[in-house]
Amino acid sequence: TGRGDIVPAVKAYYEAQGMYGMPKKGQIDYTDVVELDLSTVKPAVSGPRRPHDRIDLPSIKARFAELMGKPVAEGGYGKSADDIPHMCPKEPAYDAPGGGYGKSTETGGKRFPVNLAGTDEPLTGGGSQEDYYWMARTEVEMVDDHPRPGVAQPGVQRATKGSMDVGHGDVLISAITSCTNTSNPGVLLGAGLLAKKAVEKGLKPHPRVKTSLAPGSRAVTQYLENAGLLPYLERLGFYLAGYGCTTCIGNSGPLDSKIEETVNKNDLVVAAVLSGNRNFEARIHQSIKANFLMSPPVVVAFGLAGTVNIDMSKDPIGTGKDGKPVYLKDIWPSQKEIADVMKYATDPEMYKRLFSAFKEGNPMWDEIPASVGSTYRWDEKSTYVRLPPYFEGFTMTSGKAVDVKGARVLGIFGDSITTDHISPAGGIRATTPAGKYLQEHGVAVADFNTYGARRGNHEIMMRGTFANVRIKNLMVPGSEGGVTIHYPSGKQTTIYEAAMQYQKEGVPSVVFGGDEYGQGSSRDWAAKGPQLLGVKAVIVRNFERIHRANLVFIGVLPLEFKDGASVQSLKIDGSETIDLLGIGNGIKPMQDVTMVIHRKNGQTDKVPLKLRIDTPIEVDYYQHGGILPYVLRELLAAA
Repeated sequence: TGRGDIVPAVKAYYEAQGMYGMPKKGQIDYTDVVELDLSTVKPAVSGPRRPHDRIDLPSIKARFAELMGKPVAEGGYGKSADDIPHMCPKEPAYDAPGGGYGKSTETGGKRFPVNLAGTDEPLTGGGSQEDYYWMARTEVEMVDDHPRPGVAQPGVQRATKGSMDVGHGDVLISAITSCTNTSNPGVLLGAGLLAKKAVEKGLKPHPRVKTSLAPGSRAVTQYLENAGLLPYLERLGFYLAGYGCTTCIGNSGPLDSKIEETVNKNDLVVAAVLSGNRNFEARIHQSIKANFLMSPPVVVAFGLAGTVNIDMSKDPIGTGKDGKPVYLKDIWPSQKEIADVMKYATDPEMYKRLFSAFKEGNPMWDEIPASVGSTYRWDEKSTYVRLPPYFEGFTMTSGKAVDVKGARVLGIFGDSITTDHISPAGGIRATTPAGKYLQEHGVAVADFNTYGARRGNHEIMMRGTFANVRIKNLMVPGSEGGVTIHYPSGKQTTIYEAAMQYQKEGVPSVVFGGDEYGQGSSRDWAAKGPQLLGVKAVIVRNFERIHRANLVFIGVLPLEFKDGASVQSLKIDGSETIDLLGIGNGIKPMQDVTMVIHRKNGQTDKVPLKLRIDTPIEVDYYQHGGILPYVLRELLAAA
C-alpha cells in the first residue's frame, strides 16, 4: 500500500522484542493451544438483529422461517403460519424442479402488490430490466455491448410500466458498505468477479432491491477499475455511492416511497444484506426488520436472489439468459481467479498517487467557509452543531456524591438493549421529537439527514434518546418506540417529553433494564443522552463493559441487581418512586447501595444493589460530575 519505507523499522522493533516471525512448535510455552480443523469451517452470515447471531449460510432460509413464527417476546416476529414464506418467490421465466424454488406465491407466504404503473418516481434497484424501469443517464460507455452509465449515482432508475409485489423475506437493500471488510481486497475483487460471472449469465437484481457500493477508500474503486471489474458491479446496480460509512450506520438512503408504504402498511418483515459489522434493530433502515451481515460477494449474490428465503447451497439464485437455473457455485470465483487479479490491489504506486493527491481529489473541502480565532464561533442558527451544556455552572470545586431520592422511572427495558436502542443511529422520522424540532427550526423533512450526522446537536440527540422505533418500554405493554408513562399524572407521552416534565418538576429519574444492557457499538451518546434527560442511575441485571464505563464517565450511576433479582421478580411496573441510599456517605468501588421502592399502594421494599463504579479513578470521575469536568479542572489547575 505504498508504505514500504516503514517496514525496516517495524521489522527491527519486532526482532528486538523477540516477536518477529512465526514461532515453530515448542518455541513458545502457550497457556492454551487451540486446534482448528479447517474442514469444519463453514460459510456464514449473521443476523437478523445482532452481529453475533451466527447462521450457517445454507441455514438462513430455515432460520428466517423459524424466527417468523416465534413470538415477539422470544425474539421472533410473531407471524402466523400463513405469513411464513416456506418457498422462494417465483421467477416468471423459470419453474425450478424441487428445492422449494419457483413455486407459486400461494405456498410462499403472503405477497402484496406495489403499483408502479405510470409512476415517474425514482426506484432504488439496479440492473437493466427494461420492463420495470429505464436508466436516467447521459454519459454512456459500452461493456460487452451493454450500456454502462458514466455517472455514479445510485437510486435513479425509474419505473415506466408494470407493477411488482413485496413479501416477507424480500431483500430491499443490498449494500457493499465501508465497515471492516472493504479493507480486504480479496473479498472486494471476489465481489467484482462474481458480478462479472453473473452479468455473463444474464442475471440482474430485481428492481425492488436497492444496491450500492461504498468502500472505505478510493483505492478500492481504483483497483476494481484497473481489474476491469467495476463495470460489472455497476451493471448490477452497485454504483459508487461515496467513501465512508453508509448503510452500516443507517445512511442507506430512502427506499422507494411506494415500496416502503406497502411494507409498513402490511407489517412486512423485509431484509437488508450488507457487508458491515453492525445490524441492530432499526439501524440499517427503520422499515427493514431483518438485517444480515455477510461478505461482499455474498451481498451481491443475495442482491441477485432478491430474498433471504433461499438455501444458497442448493437453490438457484436466478435464471440465466439461456433459461436455465443459475446456482451460487456457477458464479462463485475461485481462489486462483482472485489471485490472478490481486496484482491490481497490490500496486504501491496506485496508493501513493491516491493518498498524496487527497486534497486535489476533494475540492469541496476547500469550498467550506471556516472561521479563524482561538475559540470556535458557535452559530446559534445551526441545526447541526450547537454548544452543549456539559459545563454550565462549572466551578473549580468538584461536587459531592449524594443519595438519589424520589426518582421516577423513565423506562423499563428488557434484555439485549443495545446502544442503538438507547441512541438511534439511523434516519429521523418527522413525527418524533427530533423531527418536530427540526421542522420548528425550518428544516424540511427531505433535509433531516440522520441522527449520526446531527450528533453535534445535543438538542437532536436528547430527543433521539430511547427513541428507536423498535425499542419496547415495558411500562407501556405492546408498544414500540420511545413512549412512556408520566407519573403521577398517568399520561402516556414520549420519553423525551416525560423527561423534560420531570426536570421542570425537579424530579430525578432512573432507567431499568435486563441482561446485556448497552451491548453493541461503544457510542458515547448512549450515555450522554440519558444524562441530559436527567437520568441519575441505570439499574440492570448486568452491563456491557464499555457502556458501563461510559455511564460513569458522564456522571450516571450504573447499578446491578444482586442475588438473581430483576424488575420482574420485584414486580416493578414504573409507577413507583425510587430512592438510592448509601451514596452520600462516600463512594467506594463495587460497594452496596440500597434501593428503596415506594409503591403506589403505600408499600415500601428495600433491595440491595451493587454499584458498578469499579475503580478509584472512576470514583473521582463520578464525584467531579463526569470525565469532562474532571479533565477541565485538571487542565486549569496545571495552567
